[in-house]
Formats: sequence, C-alpha cells, structure tokens
Amino acid sequence: MKAHFLRVLSIYGFNSHVFWGSVKNTPRFVRDLRRYRRMSESTAFPANDRFSLRLRDAVPFLMDFDDAAGSGKGSYFHQDIWAARKIYQRTPETHIDVGSRIDGFISHLLVFRDVSVIDVRDLNSTIEGLSFIKSDATKMEAFADNSLVSLSSLHAAEHFGLGRYGDPIDPDACFQFMKSLQRVLKPSGTLYFSVPIGNERLLFNAQRVFEPATIIETFDELELLSFAAVNKSGDFVADASMENHIENSYICGLFEFTKARPSSND
Repeated sequence: MKAHFLRVLSIYGFNSHVFWGSVKNTPRFVRDLRRYRRMSESTAFPANDRFSLRLRDAVPFLMDFDDAAGSGKGSYFHQDIWAARKIYQRTPETHIDVGSRIDGFISHLLVFRDVSVIDVRDLNSTIEGLSFIKSDATKMEAFADNSLVSLSSLHAAEHFGLGRYGDPIDPDACFQFMKSLQRVLKPSGTLYFSVPIGNERLLFNAQRVFEPATIIETFDELELLSFAAVNKSGDFVADASMENHIENSYICGLFEFTKARPSSND
C-alpha cells in the first residue's frame, strides 16, 4: 500500500528519494556553508575576495554529496553506445533515426555522421549535421519502399499510439510502425531497434513491454543479425539468449536486423 501511494505521488512530481536525501544532507550543507564563510576570512588569494559568501546567493544542491562520479549502467547508456558503435563500423553515407534520444544516441552519431531525425514532438536545435522532420512516423510516408540503408529507433516503438507524446491514440500504431520500418529498409541495409522486453503487457500510457518473439514475428521480412540486452542490473549482455530474458519483468532488448537482397529468380 505504501509503495503504491508513493508511486501515485511520483506521478505528480514527488520523489521520496530526493526528499529524504535532501533532509538528511541539509545539516552537512549548513556545516559546509559556515566553514566556507569562516575560512574565506583568511584567504591567501586576493582575487578570492570577489567570491565572498552571500546567503541570498546560496543555491543548495543536497543530493550530490552521495553520488558517484557517474554511471556506466542502464538501458539508455548501453543501447546508445551499442548502436553508435555498429553504425561507426559500417560507415553508411546517410542515417535516419526515429524517436531516439537527441542528448544520447543522436549526439554520439553526430561526432562522425550527419543524422536525420523524425519525431512527433518539436525540436528547437541548430546543431550542425542534424536535420529534423516533425512527423508521426507510424507509416513513414516520406520514404519510398527499400530506400534507407541505415535506420534506427531506440526505445521509441513501445510508445506509439498511446498518446503520451501527443500522438494519436491507436492500439495498432506500434505494429504499423515496425512494418513501416521494414518496408523502407533497403536490401542489405541495417535496422537498429530497441524496446522493453519481458512479460508482454501494456502499461498505459507509459509504454508496452514485448516478448522478443513478438518483435521477430512482426519484422517477418527481416533477418536478425544480432540480439543483445541490458539486464535488470543495468549491465550490457552481448549475444544474449532471448529465452533467458522472456521471464524478466522489464529489461531492454537490442535487435540488429537486415533485409535480404532479392534473389535473381525473384
């Protein structure tokens, strides 16, 4: 009951971890403030006088005392590196992305490749090498069949049709989107695709969780080149076994697909 109550509060912005951590660390902040003020009275550097402490300029950050230097874990961290490394190795002339994080995966790609991004939301950016198309990508109507050599969508398909990002409500949108990615992928091209995997269910309006087999069945004209995962501990698992991950409640599945060239007899 308590966990459910806290979850409801979190929907409206309350974070119990931040609240109690801030309460715990307030005495330390006060001690540090007093110590800084006391020590600044005998500073050895004249320029430091310009940094005298004024209470009206105090801006308490109370959660950083206990933080590590950074984190090398989590779905977004690993999926962004996984896809960026593969694209770097393949060096396609162009790359199209649908709905992935601009401040993660896309920023990685922009180091070495211009990128065109499609998203239903607005993007205000003038960054060099990034072109943006505001569109509902469900049907990928701007692209012809078999036209894109390098294509990605990371942690986006699970949201299609749920209205969370202002898109139209449509229970079939995620499957229509996957079929559209399959349609526009060029023979011998590569699709980098990630979604939550585990016990299949809808968490409205947040996202869907897919069984890996559902993804494979939907991309029925594509060949799976590799499958990796980010496990419940936030660690990357290369060459993962789909069967070993189906029973997880929620992890990230990373699928690398290609489209076979038509045979000369077709």
